[in-house]
Amino acid sequence: MTVPETITVERMDGSAAARAEEAFVLVYAEAFGEPPYDREPCDVDTNFRRFRSQVRKASFRAALARTGDGEPVGIAYGYPLSPSAGWWDRLTTPVSEDLRREDGHRTFGLMDLAVRAPWRRRGVARRMHDALLTGATEERVLLNARPDVPAAQAAYRSWGYRKVGEAHPWEGADLHDVMMLRLR
Repeated sequence: MTVPETITVERMDGSAAARAEEAFVLVYAEAFGEPPYDREPCDVDTNFRRFRSQVRKASFRAALARTGDGEPVGIAYGYPLSPSAGWWDRLTTPVSEDLRREDGHRTFGLMDLAVRAPWRRRGVARRMHDALLTGATEERVLLNARPDVPAAQAAYRSWGYRKVGEAHPWEGADLHDVMMLRLR
């Protein structure tokens, strides 16, 4: 019988995540390089230029999952949305002003959550998600998820997320479901 490998999840602030950028890049490039995402190296570079700006936010939070020998297996990160966040502006159908109201404390924007293929379906994503939200003061979490990735959709729904709209999160992006989890 094979003994399951121990996976640790470390919660990080922005400066710790910046120091671990290489691990975040490795997981992101591998997980989002697969279909249907098919992210190219130039897409990864663009994402991590944004990441370098995001980690400087005082409210940035991240989680990094590693094997017992330190191999990166999963990442999750985000930060509370500011009043000027453009997230709601990308929806294909408008939502109420109350739903889209942001104040820098109301909504945690989950920017990325990914697990490398060999470690999927072991609860790693859920553990990283929980680590990000432990002690959260925000009232809700918002994320974009591709509707053509059934495993991710099923996980988010099982964690309590509900679809509130659809959006093209960036110029040229495929249509994503905008999903929300109420924390309180």
